[in-house]
Amino acid sequence: MAKKAHISETPATAWLKAHGVAFTEHPYEYLEHGGAQHSAAVLGLDPFAVVKTLIMQDEQARPLAVLMHGNRTVSTKNLARQTGAKSIEPCKPEVANRHSGYFVGGTSPFGLKRDMPVWVEGSVLALPRIWINGGRRGFLVGLDPAVLAGPLGARPVHCALAE
Repeated sequence: MAKKAHISETPATAWLKAHGVAFTEHPYEYLEHGGAQHSAAVLGLDPFAVVKTLIMQDEQARPLAVLMHGNRTVSTKNLARQTGAKSIEPCKPEVANRHSGYFVGGTSPFGLKRDMPVWVEGSVLALPRIWINGGRRGFLVGLDPAVLAGPLGARPVHCALAE
């Protein structure tokens, strides 16, 4: 029997363990600009259940994290309206890296470097199980989406657009 590849701990997996969250590890070969669609295809998962973590900022450059289905995009206009911001835009990669403590492509909502509000597309919470970045490029963790609204404190919004 092949030995399971060991994944070294990340701030995200440390956070999950500290909060008593059960999760499974799913390493895959990372592809630059492959995104959630690529990871879903490689791991044989539904891209709707693979959740991407996007670091954005409001009009005052205050960071926020948005958790979205892998095969959907964020309507920043709807997101701003629902969060009380005048406008929201994606952060440049180097700014997102600084805010989150993770490299773009390996951003997890767990163990963020900087305290920021986390918003989650409401329909993500209705899924039986999700796969989300575990804090490193090429590494997803599978878990119960209740963790997002529970220990993480993510607030639901409805801002998904079909890709």
